[in-house]
Amino acid sequence: MALVAGEASGDAIAAPVVRALRAQFPKISLFGVGGEQLAAAGCAVRWSYEPLAVHGFVDAIRRLPQLLAFRQQLAHTFAAQATHFLGVDAPDFNLGLAERLRAQGVRTAQLVSPSVWAWRRGRISKIVRAVELLFCLFPFEPKCYAGTALRAEYVGHPLADLIPLEPDRSAARQQLGVADSAPLLALLPGSREGEWTRLGAIFFAAAERVAHALPGLQVVVPTANPLGDRYAEALAARWSGRAPLKIVPRQAHAALAAADVVLVASGTATLEAALFKRPMVIAYRVSPWQYRWMKRMAYLPWIGLPNILCNETVVPELIQDAATPERLANAVLAWFDEPERQTELRARFMALHVQLRRQMAERTAALLSEWVAEGGHGASRGGR
Repeated sequence: MALVAGEASGDAIAAPVVRALRAQFPKISLFGVGGEQLAAAGCAVRWSYEPLAVHGFVDAIRRLPQLLAFRQQLAHTFAAQATHFLGVDAPDFNLGLAERLRAQGVRTAQLVSPSVWAWRRGRISKIVRAVELLFCLFPFEPKCYAGTALRAEYVGHPLADLIPLEPDRSAARQQLGVADSAPLLALLPGSREGEWTRLGAIFFAAAERVAHALPGLQVVVPTANPLGDRYAEALAARWSGRAPLKIVPRQAHAALAAADVVLVASGTATLEAALFKRPMVIAYRVSPWQYRWMKRMAYLPWIGLPNILCNETVVPELIQDAATPERLANAVLAWFDEPERQTELRARFMALHVQLRRQMAERTAALLSEWVAEGGHGASRGGR
C-alpha cells in the first residue's frame, strides 16, 4: 500500500492508523510520503511531506510546477509498485493522484474527507471518480456522499481519542506554573506566518484590554513551532498589560486544559478547545480578496468547527474587520462574567466529545484490512 500524508497534521493522523493496520495485517507493506511519525509507525517513508506543505493559495500557485512534477513522479512509482493507495488529507494533491492511479488499476482510498459541507461542493464528483473508500472524521460527512458509488465511513476523530474526557485542570496549571485560583486566558493565534501577522498583535491587544478589566488575570501563549516562538516573543517584548504573560512552546494541550477562556484562530485548534470543554472566542482574518472569494463559495453561516458540529452558534466568531481588539476583549470578558453559560457549554462539548470518540485508528485499520482482503481492482483493467 502506498500512502501520501500531507503536512505534519496528515503525518500525525496517519501514524496510529499505520501502527494499528500493521498489527491487524502483519503481511502488509507500506511506503510513501510522510514524516517522522509515519516512519516510527513502520511505514517506509521514501519522500518527505515538506513539498506538500503549502500555505494558502498564493504559495500553492507559486509552487504549482514543482507540485505537479512531484505528483507525476509518485503516480509513475505507485502504479508500478502498489496495489492500493491511501491519501491522507491534502485533498487537492491526493485526489488528482488517486484518480490517475485508479485508472491504472490501483485501488484507492482517502482518509479525511474534504470539507465539501462547508465550501466547493462541486468536488464531490471528483472525489467519487478518484476513490472508492472514504474515511470521514465527522458524523455528518457520510450523508454528503449519499446516492453516489462512493463508500463513505464515519470513523471518529483522532483528537477525541487523544484528549481525555475529563481534562486535569489542576495538573495542567501546575505544569504551567499558574495558581488554581487565577483567571487564565489562553491565546492561540495560529501556527502559520500569515495567521501571526494578521492576528498576533490583535490577540495581544485584546488580552491587554481583558487584563485591565479583570484583576488577577494571567495569560498563556502556547506556540506550535519556532516561527510562533519568534512572533510571540516580539509581541511579548511590547506587552503593556497588567497581567503576567507566559509563552509556553509546544504546550497547547496543557494551556487548553488550564485555561478558563481561549481566544483562538479558526482551525483545528477550535476543535481541540471544544474537546477540552473550554469557552472560546474564535477569530480569523485573511486577505480581502480571499475573504470575498470564500464568502461566495461558503455554504454554512459559521467557520468554527464547534459551531459547525453543534449546528448552532455556541461560541462567538469574529471574522475579518469584526476581529478588533475591543470586540474580541468584550467577547472574552462575557465568558468570564457568565459562569452558568460556561457550565451549559461544557455539557454540550462533553456530548460532542463522546460522539467523536470512536477509536479512530483501530476502526480505520480494521476497515482497511477488510478492504485490502477483498481483492478487486480500482478500474476495469486486467488484474495486477
